[in-house]
Amino acid sequence: MTSRPTFVFDFDSTLVAFESLDALAELALAGTPDQARVAAEIAALTDQAMTGQVAFGEALRRRLALLPLTRDHVATLAARAVEAMTPSVHRNLRFFRSHADRIVIVSGGFREIIAPVAEALGVPADRVLANDLVYDAEGRVTGVDDTNPLAGAGGKVEALFGQGLSGPVVMVGDGWTDAEVRQGGAADRFYAFTEVVRREAVVAAADGEAGSLDEILHAEGIVGRWSYPRNRIHMLLLENIHPAAVERLEAAGYTVESVKGALDEDALMARLKGVHVLGVRSKTQVSARVLEAADRLMAIAAFCIGTNQIDLDAAADRGVAVFNAPYSNTRSVVELAVGLMIVLMRDVADKSAAMHRGEWNKSATGSRELRGKTLGIVGYGAIGSQLSVLAEGLGMRVVFHDLTERLALGNARRMRSLDALLAESDVVSLHVDGRAENAALIGAAELGRMKPGALLLNLSRGHVLDVGALAQALGSGRIGGAAVDVFPEEPATNADPFDSPLRGLSNVILTPHVGGSTEEAQEAIAEFAADRLLGYLNRGDTTFCVNLPNVQLSEVTGAHRILHIHRNQPGVLADLNRALAGAGLNILGQHLKTDERTGYVITDVDRNYEPRALEAVKDVVGTLKFRMLH
Repeated sequence: MTSRPTFVFDFDSTLVAFESLDALAELALAGTPDQARVAAEIAALTDQAMTGQVAFGEALRRRLALLPLTRDHVATLAARAVEAMTPSVHRNLRFFRSHADRIVIVSGGFREIIAPVAEALGVPADRVLANDLVYDAEGRVTGVDDTNPLAGAGGKVEALFGQGLSGPVVMVGDGWTDAEVRQGGAADRFYAFTEVVRREAVVAAADGEAGSLDEILHAEGIVGRWSYPRNRIHMLLLENIHPAAVERLEAAGYTVESVKGALDEDALMARLKGVHVLGVRSKTQVSARVLEAADRLMAIAAFCIGTNQIDLDAAADRGVAVFNAPYSNTRSVVELAVGLMIVLMRDVADKSAAMHRGEWNKSATGSRELRGKTLGIVGYGAIGSQLSVLAEGLGMRVVFHDLTERLALGNARRMRSLDALLAESDVVSLHVDGRAENAALIGAAELGRMKPGALLLNLSRGHVLDVGALAQALGSGRIGGAAVDVFPEEPATNADPFDSPLRGLSNVILTPHVGGSTEEAQEAIAEFAADRLLGYLNRGDTTFCVNLPNVQLSEVTGAHRILHIHRNQPGVLADLNRALAGAGLNILGQHLKTDERTGYVITDVDRNYEPRALEAVKDVVGTLKFRMLH
């Protein structure tokens, strides 16, 4: 059996996202006249030392001589160091704490700053090799302990040889002195760590480059032995998705690319090569053809409520999980609906337009209160039901119609037919989903059944309303006003023109699909959808997945997790367990859930196995997608 490696970590720009002397310079020089000049000189010396242009010991002494450092400055940086841990290091705290006996920290930096980070990582103090600062009686830094080999050139090599490290030694760092450890024979492998800074000369001298600690652990077979490193998982987010999603996904270690607009089918197919996760809003159409071309796609997030822009069945047939944000913009849509009702009832839009033309028309004719009027809500889901509550608070009487049995909130009354609702309502507001059966739900016949002079709102889907028929009903006076936020055909970008038979009509408010477009809603959608993606990617959780069986899972602890998505056909679970048993895997826990077309098996197994043992699992008949988590 291969012996366990010993990991040796540099500190600055490796375990933490700063260079100690640069950070100390910022503290010590704050408010001084030469701050910018001296800080630049120190930064240049740091870079020259890290790329091998200036001997480390010389660069250290020259930098310290430039700084009016005190013990207080050092203590301040030490107090901040733990919070400045590199993201991938922080993600892998469990690795450090469970392998502390095989970890050494070696640095030309200063022990006082390194100590709190080492303690947070669980690395014993005697496995921290670093320089010790020397102070005068007033607490000013006068230099470092020159008897410490780390104060001079080649110090890391000498210090490590004195440790008698066992097993293959793996050096991880960002600077030239780290490359020297490998060159000097004190390490068997050297990874140039580039998560914080990338130095070409160091990368060229390394056995491998790693943009995160995840990659190193994956390559060395430690944590997540056969799980794919997170920074190699590529996410493509389209349609200007809120930065909160990007921040959350990148903080978890994933590589995220953001694109401002939507893509057509051919462009999307080309961009999806090598992409693991796709994020869209409402304009990008993810067809079966697109999914067939997506060679690595694992999940899709719709950063909106609707998912009719995604072929859910085709995604399920390929084991691609689809998530949405069904509740995050509910309040924004409801508030707009209430506002539009008030504006239509009072003819505000037309009166405002007249004022802009210089016309004064102070009149109560045709202006009415919401109080006492009947609101008919078509579709009593999350949005419709919340609108019901707010409308009642304004004194409206509420009736609703929904094909699904729904709990009536407050004093709302269910109507058994759409026609009955239309005949009774002073205002009709549409809040149905985008299923094909809802196409032309409101056409000429339905408009003819509404009360004369009634108002109509559509903030749901463009295809549910025949806008041509609405234009005729408005023109004839049958319908007293309308507010429409969604349209059968919408421009792909803000630069494209918009046209509709509703343009120019009296008491008609047209808005560009902005019902859920508030800053609060977009941020909430971004956070919710990103969390759903992270739950699925990090632990296999499919809660709120719209096309695969929903399974709520805890974090993986003390085991490896096998995720197996398959066609719902007889014998798959038995075949899967036979394959696991044949491979000698010890099952610690197992979940199975199915729907009419797909099955999802989650199996936690003991960590002690060989990767080739998993090949039989991949070959189980009916397998759609197979994935490992640590």
